[in-house]
Amino acid sequence: MTLTYFMQSTLLHIEEKYSSFCTNWRNGINNPPFFPGLTGVVPTHRNRHQAGSVRKKSSLSFLSDYWLNMESGDNSSTAELMSRYVSSELGYGVPKDGWRICLAHEFKEKRKPFQAKDVSLSNIVEHIGLGVRYLKWWYKKTQIEKKAPFIDMFRAIPLRQIYGAPLGGIGGGTITRGWRGEFCRWQLNPGMYHYKTVIANQFTVCLRRGGQTVYQQVLSVERPPTLQGWNWGYCGEYAFYHALYPRAWTVYPLPGQNVTLTCRQVSPVIPHDYQDSSLPVAVFVWDIENKNDYPLDVSIMLTMVNGSGHKDDKSGGHWNEPFHLEKAGESVSGVLLHHCTTVNPYTLCMAAREQSDREISHQTAFSPKGTCGMLWGDLIADGRLDSPTGSSPPTQKGEKVAAALAVGCPVPAQGHNDLEFSLAWDMPKITFGSREREHVRRYTRFFGTKADAAPSLSHHALTHYRLWERSIEEWQRPILQDSSLPSWYKSALFNELYFVVDGGTVWTELPEDSDVSGGLRSEDGGLPAQPAIIKEYGRFAYLEGQEYRMYNTYDVHFYASFALIMLWPKLALSLQYDIAGSVVSCDPTERLHLMSGRNSPVKVKNVVPHDIGDPDDEPWQRVNAYLIHDTADWKDLNLKFVLQVYRDFHLTQDTQYLQDMWPICQAVMESEMKFDTDGDGLIENSGYADQTYDGWTATGPSAYCGGLWLASVCVMCKMARLVNNEAAFQRFRDILDRGSDAFDKLLWNGQYYNYDSSGQDLSNSVMSDQCAGQWFLRASGLGDGQFQAFPKEKICSALKSVFDLNVMSFAGGQMGAVNGMRPEGVPDHSSVQSDEVWIGVVYGLAAIMIHEGMLEEGLRTAEGCYRTVWERLGMAFQTPEAYCEKGIYRSLAYMRPLSIWAMQLALDTSQPRDQAPKTTTTPTDQAPQTTTTIQTATEGEPGQKESQDQGHIP
Repeated sequence: MTLTYFMQSTLLHIEEKYSSFCTNWRNGINNPPFFPGLTGVVPTHRNRHQAGSVRKKSSLSFLSDYWLNMESGDNSSTAELMSRYVSSELGYGVPKDGWRICLAHEFKEKRKPFQAKDVSLSNIVEHIGLGVRYLKWWYKKTQIEKKAPFIDMFRAIPLRQIYGAPLGGIGGGTITRGWRGEFCRWQLNPGMYHYKTVIANQFTVCLRRGGQTVYQQVLSVERPPTLQGWNWGYCGEYAFYHALYPRAWTVYPLPGQNVTLTCRQVSPVIPHDYQDSSLPVAVFVWDIENKNDYPLDVSIMLTMVNGSGHKDDKSGGHWNEPFHLEKAGESVSGVLLHHCTTVNPYTLCMAAREQSDREISHQTAFSPKGTCGMLWGDLIADGRLDSPTGSSPPTQKGEKVAAALAVGCPVPAQGHNDLEFSLAWDMPKITFGSREREHVRRYTRFFGTKADAAPSLSHHALTHYRLWERSIEEWQRPILQDSSLPSWYKSALFNELYFVVDGGTVWTELPEDSDVSGGLRSEDGGLPAQPAIIKEYGRFAYLEGQEYRMYNTYDVHFYASFALIMLWPKLALSLQYDIAGSVVSCDPTERLHLMSGRNSPVKVKNVVPHDIGDPDDEPWQRVNAYLIHDTADWKDLNLKFVLQVYRDFHLTQDTQYLQDMWPICQAVMESEMKFDTDGDGLIENSGYADQTYDGWTATGPSAYCGGLWLASVCVMCKMARLVNNEAAFQRFRDILDRGSDAFDKLLWNGQYYNYDSSGQDLSNSVMSDQCAGQWFLRASGLGDGQFQAFPKEKICSALKSVFDLNVMSFAGGQMGAVNGMRPEGVPDHSSVQSDEVWIGVVYGLAAIMIHEGMLEEGLRTAEGCYRTVWERLGMAFQTPEAYCEKGIYRSLAYMRPLSIWAMQLALDTSQPRDQAPKTTTTPTDQAPQTTTTIQTATEGEPGQKESQDQGHIP
C-alpha cells in the first residue's frame, strides 16, 4: 500500500515536471525535428461523487428531468473523460457512440478490492469457522500443491484503471491492450490470467519529407526506465481512445506535424458466425491524414517481445523467423515469434499485406533491454528496417528476444492513406492445469492442429477484416441509429460484450471418444453420447470471473446467458447440453465444504452443478470447483436450468433441443420438490445462504428463490403442453396454483415481496432481485393468461418500490440498485452482499422494468451502474461483480454484467409488432441435420417476428 502511494506521488511529480513542455505543444511550438542517426529522447508530459443523501424530489419528477437532460447528460459525462484533450481532431471514421477517453485522463477515485479485512466484526464472529477452514485450505493449495485458489481472498487483483478492448475472437486466448496503448493483460493459457505490461510492445511512427526523417515518436505516453534510445512520452493530451466493441480507435494528432493518425483495432467477434469468430487474431488499420501542402512518407513500426512478460519469457529456446505467404493472389509478410514452452507452446505472428505502394520491412530479432538505440536508428535512417534473412538462434536461459515489423507508404499533400497490421497467436492444442487431457481449439477445424497456422491466420485476417467490419456494422447499426436510446446505453451494450471473449474463454472441439451424456442415454431419458450440436459447434466455457476461476458458473450464467442465446445461440445450446450431461452424473468423492465444515459428495445425481470445473484442474471431467457451500442443496440452480431451457427454446424454436432437455428438466424438478417441506406448493430456503447470494442468508419461502420456483413450475406447464404430456401439465398446474397462493400469503406485504418469510428483524428488506422469476417469464414470452405466475399489478408495485428505495434512495440515485434496502430507506447491512450493488443483477432488473412498461425507470436504473463503473471508477473492460457505495469493489472482470443483453431483448420485444428487432441479423447459424430449427426473431431473416410458440412437439 505504501508502494502504491509512492508510485502515485512519483507520477504526480513527473506530471508537474513536464507540464510546461506540453504547454508549449498546445501553443503550437513544434517538437524538435529528428535527423538521421538521432537517438536521443525528447522528454514530455505525462471526486469521488458525494453520495448517501436521499433525493428530495419524487422519482416521477426525476424521470421527467432524466428524459429532458438525457442527451446533455451523455455529453457531460463524455466531456469529463475528455476534459484534458486539447486538439480539435476527431479522427478518421470514429463513430459517435462508444466509450471515449483522453490519454491524459486520470481517474480521481481509487478503489480497493474487497478482502478478508473488509468483513464486518459481526460477520467475522458468525463465520469464524469458515475463516479458519479457508485459511487452512488456502495454505495447502498455495504452499503445498503450488496451485492458484479458485478464489483468493488474500491476493485480490488490484485495480489498474488502464484496460481497453481485448484482441482476438472467441475461445482462442486473448491479449488486452490498454486505452493508452499498452499490451497489458494476457490469457493465452486457457483460463489463467497474467497481468503484465510488456513495455517493448509498441507502435512507433516515422515521418519523412524529401528523404529526411522529420519526426519519430513511440506512440505511448509512458517514460520507462528501459529502452532509453527511443523517443518516449507522447503527450497524452493530444490523443484519445474510443471503444465500441469489438472495435476500438485511438486518435493521435501529431503535435506540430499537421498529421493525424487513427489506429482502428478490429477483432473477429461477429454474431451468428462460428468460424471467423473463433480466430485468435486482430487487425490494426492505421489511417493517416496529411494536412500539409507537401507529401510525406510515413512508416509505422510494431515491436513485440517473444512472450507475454511472464517468467517463461526467459526460459530459453524461443526463436523468431521472417515469413512470406502468397495465397489466392494475395501476399503477406511478417515475423513469427516461436514461444517454445514445455506446456502450451505457441507462436505469435506480426504481419502486413503486400501492396504496390507499401514497403514492408522487419528486424527478426533484437534484445528488448538496454537502450535499443540500433533499432531506433535503423528506422530513423530511411523509414525502414534492415530485413535480415534467416531465423534467429534460440534464446539462452535468462535471455529475452523481440522482433519488429515496419510498413511504410506515401501520403500525398492534403491526402490520406492507410497501413494494415495483423497480430495472431497460434496455440492449437491446450492442456488445463492437471495436464491429464489434451484439448483442441475450435479454430483448428479451419486452420489445422500442426502449430503452423500463424501465417495463414494472418493472411485470412488481412484479406477478410473488411468483411468482418461490414458484418459488425450491419449488426450494430439499428441500435446505434435508434435516437430513442441514450448514448451511454449503446456504449454499455456493446462494450460489456468483451467478457464473451475475455472471460478466460475456451472453445474446443469435442474429442471423438467423449461422452457428454453422463452415462444416461437418450432411450433411458438421458442424452446422446455426442449431441449433434456439440459435435458441430464444439464446447464452450467461460469463467465466472477473472478472479473467480470457475467455468460456466451456472447461477451466474443464468444472468449472462442472454448475450450467448441472442448472439451465438449454438454456443448457448452447446453449454446447456454439457450442463444437462453433468446433471445426470455423480461424483461420490467426499470433500470438506468450507462454510459448513461437513464432508459431502462432490456431485449428486439429478442436480445442476455449480460449475464445470477449474481451468487449473480438468474442466468438464471434474465439476464443482466451488467448495464453499454444498451446492446440491442450493435452491436456485435447478430452477435456473429449467428457465433457461424454455427461454432458449422460445428464442430458437429448436424442437430437438426441447425434446432432449425435457426429461432432464423433469429430473431436476423432482429433485427440487424435496425443498417444499410443508407441501404448500412453495419451496423453502434452509436458513443459510443457499443460492447465488452465497453470503446472504434466507430462511423459509423467499422472494428470490420462491419467485424462481413459481416461474419454473409455470414453464414446466408450458413445456408439458408442447410435448403432449397432459399428466405432467396437470401436476405442475396444481403446484403452480397452490404455490402462487402461498407466495402471496407469506411474502406479499402490500407494496413488494419481503426478502423472506422468517419473520426476523430484516425479513422485510426490499430485495432488488425479487422479480427475477417474472423477468425470465417475460423473456420467454410468458407471464400472462394461462401461463402467469404473478399478478401484474403486484409485480409493478414491487418494481416501483425497488426503484424508489433501492435505486433513488441509494447514493442519490446515481449508482444503480443496491441489493437490499430497508423500508425506511437505508441499505441492509446484515451481510457482506446485501449492501452491495451487483451490476449484472441491476441490468436484469432494468430488463424486467422495461418488460413491464417502466422504460424510463429501467434505463435510469442501469445508467447508474454504467456511469459508476466506466466513467467514475475506471473499470472499463473489467466490470466487477459488485461495488459498495464507498471504498471497495469485488471481483473484477465478471460474467454477470453480460445480462445487459436482456435489456436489449426487452426493448426488442416491447416495440411495435411491425418493426424488425434491433438485434436481428441474417444468421450464419446452420443447425446439424438432426436438429429441427424454426427461425424466429433471434435467428430469422430481418423483419421476421415470432407470433406464438409453434404448437406441439411431435
